[in-house]
Amino acid sequence: MASLQEQIDADLKTALKSKARTELAALRLLKADIQHELTKDGSAEIADEQVQAIIKRAVKRRKDSIEQFTKAGSLDNAEQEKAELVFIERYLPAGLDEAAIKIHVSAVLESIKPAGPQDTGKVMGAVMGRLKGQNADGAIVKQVVSGMLAQLN
Repeated sequence: MASLQEQIDADLKTALKSKARTELAALRLLKADIQHELTKDGSAEIADEQVQAIIKRAVKRRKDSIEQFTKAGSLDNAEQEKAELVFIERYLPAGLDEAAIKIHVSAVLESIKPAGPQDTGKVMGAVMGRLKGQNADGAIVKQVVSGMLAQLN
């Protein structure tokens, strides 16, 4: 099975040949981010976990850009970013839904026994550590943690 980096390289070549502009733009930026990481490490290839971290940062940047473009009224740019976002999210594993996150939060709450909302940071750290390597949206995790801690009172 090809590594994530190899898959991105192969998809970049395919996008070049087919002249798929959106995919090409997204893949070039991903490739540049990966290349930056390779230069920093001095290696020829990086682990899939590192590539996933790079992709997650790219997803976050695009979400921020979409928000900024939308606020500025630049809907064409926002649509372009959305299209690229949909494309690059394919390289990430399926995200955890709220129900799955609640199961993990419940387990952490059982082990930590927090006093209430004042322990949000402690609980968040433990939950995010437990969810490392899984595609869990931090905003949803925070929402679930806050909601479950509020119910403790």
